[in-house]
Parts: sequence; structure tokens; C-alpha cells
Amino acid sequence: MKANVQKAINGQINAEIYSAYLYLSMAAYFDGQDLPGFANWMKMQAQEEMAHAMKFYDFVYDRGGSVEMKAIAQPPVKFKSPLVVVQQVLDHEKDVTALIHALYELAQKEKDYAFESLLKWYIDEQVEEESTAGQLIDKLKLAGDKGPGLFMLDKELGGRTFTPPPAA
Repeated sequence: MKANVQKAINGQINAEIYSAYLYLSMAAYFDGQDLPGFANWMKMQAQEEMAHAMKFYDFVYDRGGSVEMKAIAQPPVKFKSPLVVVQQVLDHEKDVTALIHALYELAQKEKDYAFESLLKWYIDEQVEEESTAGQLIDKLKLAGDKGPGLFMLDKELGGRTFTPPPAA
């Protein structure tokens, strides 16, 4: 594995772990607002992001490289409303999509076909991530930030479970 590819993957591992940390911060906000379903959704999202990080982690070692863990930035801890939080989820996922696309461009430039193959899964995953966040925004706009609609949506989100991604 080329050094620049390994460095880029290490950066993405950090970004994925930050994503998990961000979603845990959002879960804490929802737990504090007595919205356990939203908190559950964010906790499942955090687990998914850690699984994404580990998929990259395993890929590096499968290719004979090494992982270098860096400090994780502190996520925001205060949020204005459930809708603002979910809009931040969509914005964050769009940022992650841009990171994945940059990695794909690097894989193509370096003719690293194994890395390119791995990234195709992440590209598809990001389409799903953005779509899911967008759908949740639409539902939340219909339900509103207060009242019975919010609590019905909260109940729905409480049913989300974590499904690990396929191995790299």
C-alpha cells in the first residue's frame, strides 16, 4: 500500500470515529430531551460509523499497512431543536460523502484497484445515509418539534436496530 493511500485511509478512520462521536453527542441531547427513540436512532448511527471505521482499519492491515490513531475532535454538545440536529446529520453525511469521493479519486489516481473496490461500497452507503437523513428531516417537518407527532416519530425511531456491514 502506498504511503499516501495509507495516510488518507488513516484520516478517514479518524473521520468515521468522529462521526460516531458526533452521533453519540446527538444521542445525549435527545436523551436529555426525553426522546429515547431519537437517542436510539443516533446510537445506532454511532455504531454504524464505528463499523465503517473498522472496515477501513481491517482493510489497512489486510494490505500490510498500519493504522495510526489520531485525536478525535470534540463534537458540538448543544443543539437548538430535533429538526436542527437532523439537518446537521444530513450536512455531516454530505461532508463524509465528499471525503469518500476524494478517496475514490485518490484510488483511481494511484491505480489502487483493491481500494477502489472497497470504496464502491462506501459510495453506495453514502447515498443511503443521505437519503435516510433527508427522509427523517421530511418526517420531522411534518411531525413538528413538539407535540404528538414528535412523540409518534420518536416511537418509530426507537425500533431501529444495528446491522453490521459486510466484512471488507
